[in-house]
Amino acid sequence: MLRVLAVDDEIPALEELAYLLRGDPRIERVFTAADGVTALHDMVGMIGAGERLDGVFLDIRMPGLDGLDLARLVGGFPNPPRLVFVTAHEDCAVQAFELEAVDYLLKPVRADRLAEAVRRLESATPAAAEPEPEDLIPVELGGRTRFVSQQAVWFAEAKGDYVRLHTEEGSHLIRMSLAALERRWGEAGFIRVHRSTLVSARHVSELHFDGGRVTLRVGTRTLPVSRRHTRQVREQLVRQFRDRAVTSDAVT
Repeated sequence: MLRVLAVDDEIPALEELAYLLRGDPRIERVFTAADGVTALHDMVGMIGAGERLDGVFLDIRMPGLDGLDLARLVGGFPNPPRLVFVTAHEDCAVQAFELEAVDYLLKPVRADRLAEAVRRLESATPAAAEPEPEDLIPVELGGRTRFVSQQAVWFAEAKGDYVRLHTEEGSHLIRMSLAALERRWGEAGFIRVHRSTLVSARHVSELHFDGGRVTLRVGTRTLPVSRRHTRQVREQLVRQFRDRAVTSDAVT
């Protein structure tokens, strides 16, 4: 199912386009904007909030920020939505396809022609990746086995031949080496910050430098970072936090 934005400064044309799009069973949701600036603002807000936007049905001749200029800005997004131009003018088709538009419709828009544009948009939109199954660790608790979610773990602490998993609800001891857990969870954003500590980057809220001493705020705990691991930890956290914010930063 597609989520699309319709942009046109002529309100009757915008309402008609949105009506036709909402009637297509392949369309999940239709957003609307009556000018290019509003459309750009709405797209930045959606992307910054992590909302998916698959396509933009875009008029060309609009006051202020016209459709071609808006398309060039959209092309600079990290994962830009696909473009379908909807216009009364035939003379911009070459420029539109140079901007990698998936279709170019002439007004007045026919329902069958719009359906074909939606088909092309759907074909050009990559399928959403299936989420990876969450890793669960079995722990013994009061004679019963319960499963602790990887995402719930703040950090893991080596305890001899065991590892203690710390979560918001408490801690759990499991029989596993810290090195084995690091191999298992390293790709999920767990970082070695000390020879005896593995931290989940998703739960790090603060990286603090005090002279030569470095600490992390993880959940409600403050943990030391060893000198040996300081550079690697700093680089990995900065990279991870930058990747989280890259969408909103790229369009600010």
